[in-house]
Order: sequence, then structure tokens, then C-alpha cells
Amino acid sequence: MYRPSLIALVLALVIATSQGIADQRTLTIGVFPRHSESTTLKMFTPLAQYLRERLGLPVELLSATDFPAFWDLLKAGRVDLVHYNQYHYLKAHKLFGHRVILRNEEAGKASIRALIVARGDSALNSIEDLKGRRVLFGGGHDAMVSYILASDVLHQHGLPAGDYLEVFSNTPVGAARDLFFGQADAAGIADLVLTVDATPWKTLSAPPPRILAASEPIALHPWAVTPRVDQDLAERLTRVLLELNNSRAGREILHQAQLTGLRAASDQDYDPVRNIVARVLGEHY
Repeated sequence: MYRPSLIALVLALVIATSQGIADQRTLTIGVFPRHSESTTLKMFTPLAQYLRERLGLPVELLSATDFPAFWDLLKAGRVDLVHYNQYHYLKAHKLFGHRVILRNEEAGKASIRALIVARGDSALNSIEDLKGRRVLFGGGHDAMVSYILASDVLHQHGLPAGDYLEVFSNTPVGAARDLFFGQADAAGIADLVLTVDATPWKTLSAPPPRILAASEPIALHPWAVTPRVDQDLAERLTRVLLELNNSRAGREILHQAQLTGLRAASDQDYDPVRNIVARVLGEHY
């Protein structure tokens, strides 16, 4: 289970008005840990501050140490606005009534692919070469791109589960790092990880990973509201967040979160993801 003392960064973002806001609710934002918990909170603090200023509400920003702990946070019903992976969204939509409002744009794209990669200096050249070898996944069994979609890629290329050894890192970016340092023969990562500055091939000027296979693209990570958010607030959140695309200051806030934009989204955007999850996990959402 998650420990609130480790995952909660309560932002001191109370607006000083003549009436005060002691009687107003707090908007709680939950962001899943694609990066470490501390890095995630730092990345999204400017966005939380922006929402506090535009909505006139105090804001609490939460993340978690890993994906299972973040799911525990959702099960506990502690959040209003959630940014998570596609798999978490599908589950939360069915089980808890979450409603998608937006999806990310990253590196100018609103879609993402899973890649199966080896080290740049590896002798491995194909998925077939991975039989019996260690394949690293980041984020655990509920990581949509770096585990579920990556597993589907392996299976579609003739390497079903059981024909390789699964090993895990806490985060998707961690999987790329651990591959570089020899923790596995290959890794499942998102194509966008190749652009992340904190990866070893950027910080150590090492050869980039060798791509052995790639998935078809799926819709990028969603933003959704929970049943704690009424329709009026949901519409305000959508409008205010989309306004970030339209100004230099807004784009800088997005840049701090490693986004190039936000786009309107619907539940139907994630129907292809439902098919992949059903194929890989046997779960139907």
C-alpha cells in the first residue's frame, strides 16, 4: 500500500482574498510515476500552481513510488483530476466512473508506440534472438506501453510470454537506464523515452538503443476527472488546461511537465487499447 507521507506534496497555494477560501474544497491532482516520485512532483508543480490561480481553489498534488501504489491511490478515491496511463484509465473508467477529458501531446505527437530495444552495442538483431533471454519492463504488469503493449509486440513477432524471462524496473524511464547498465538483454520502452534527457545515451553520450521491433501507435496518456468532479468543474478544467497551448507562459508550464501540448480526448480514443489489453491480459473494459 502507498504511504501518504511519501506521496503527498501539499502545495502551499492558498489564495489571499478578502473573503478567504477556508470553506472551499481542495482540488486534488494525481499524476502517475513515469519518472521517480520526486521528479514527477517537480515536473507538475507549475501546472498545479496554474490551476490554483485560474480556478481559485487550493491544490494538492499527489504521485506515488510505483504504478501499483498509484493504483491504490485511485482505489482510495483521493483524487479529482488524474493523469495516468491508458490501462489505468480503462480500469478506472469501468470500476470508478472516471471520465476522460484530455490527452497528452509529447514531442508534437498525441500518440505513442512501444519499442523493443537492445543496447546500441549489443549483438542482438531480432526478436527471435531474445528467446530465453532477459527482457526488462518498466512500471510493472500494469504499465501500458512498456509492459502490456511491449508484450503484445513480442507476441506479434513470434515470442510469446514464457519464451523469455521478465524482469522489471520501477518506472519506464528506469527500464531504459537499467538496460544500459546491463540488467537485461533487451527492454520494452516507449518511443518517447528516446527523447528524454535523463537517459544514459543523452547524459553519457552513449550509442542509442537498437530498435528490434515497434508497435502500432495508440493514443497518448489521458487526463480524466473522477466522480468527485461535477460537469461544470470538468468543463472549466478542460477549458483552462487547453488554454495552456495558446500562450508562451502556458507552453513553458507544459514544457516543465515534458509536454508539448494537451488535446481534447474522448473515451472512444482508447478503444484500440481495450483490444490490446484484452489480448494480452484477458481483461475486458
